[in-house]
Amino acid sequence: MRILLMGLLWGTVVAGQGLRSGAEVVVLGSGTPNADPDRAGPAVAVIVNGQSYLVDCGPGIVRRAAAAARQGVPGLRMADLKTLFVTHLHSDHTLGYPDLIFSPWVLGRTQHLAAYGPRGLGEMTKHILAAWEKDIAVRTEGLEHESRTGYLVDVHEIGPGVVYKDANVTVKAFAVKHGSWDEAFGYRFETADRTIVISGDTTPVEAVVKACDGCDVLLHEVYAWSPAAAANQPSRAYFSAFHTSAEELAAIATRAKPKLLVLYHQMFHGEPEGELLRQVREHYPGAVVSAHDLDVY
Repeated sequence: MRILLMGLLWGTVVAGQGLRSGAEVVVLGSGTPNADPDRAGPAVAVIVNGQSYLVDCGPGIVRRAAAAARQGVPGLRMADLKTLFVTHLHSDHTLGYPDLIFSPWVLGRTQHLAAYGPRGLGEMTKHILAAWEKDIAVRTEGLEHESRTGYLVDVHEIGPGVVYKDANVTVKAFAVKHGSWDEAFGYRFETADRTIVISGDTTPVEAVVKACDGCDVLLHEVYAWSPAAAANQPSRAYFSAFHTSAEELAAIATRAKPKLLVLYHQMFHGEPEGELLRQVREHYPGAVVSAHDLDVY
């Protein structure tokens, strides 16, 4: 069983064992559009007092949540998957959205799913529900007798600022820059014991520095640079406009000063994971780890 977090930080954490009593971050998917069977699509869960708050819903999110629940992580049973924050509407971040709407409903969720995200999320949701209209009819009107509420979605199209608050957490959205997308957000989760910032997909932006400002955990997307990638001018232009290089992330983290920097949505460009970490550590002296699916921080 993999050790998830170095003991020098706040104790050795192993999947499903010895979890902190306060807020936890569970990486449900660390992947990219690449069809890597070891890395599900981008998805993160913040767990506070046994309740889960999901960020993004890449392909595989429901099964990864089930795997984490089986390992003892609270708040990730099917009926508990009911609050979602979407960073942007790229397919790799939303292909698990229909799964998140329908599978937990079929498996016992009776509450509406609450979904927060950029403009266009409402239209996407409307089309998903229309696409599965016959499935809904069969399940609610036929012998399955499913609830008529568990597949419904309360969509909140948001802007920067406080977008959600309950007894466990205050969630603040901040605008980031992801190429030609009209809207993309990162999220700051403030809990009683920890502050967690998730960048979403972005180029280096000042908003991440301000949102973190010494936060406990900063999850940030990143790409490794390689000679092959450097020689490919179209690829280089794309990544410069849409994503954050290891060296750029090191500069961001140096100013943001997180207690722990977690690399996720890693784009390796054929380089080994150790090389990506080396590229960050060459310019950043703080604590940094590279996430894998089902890691807990």
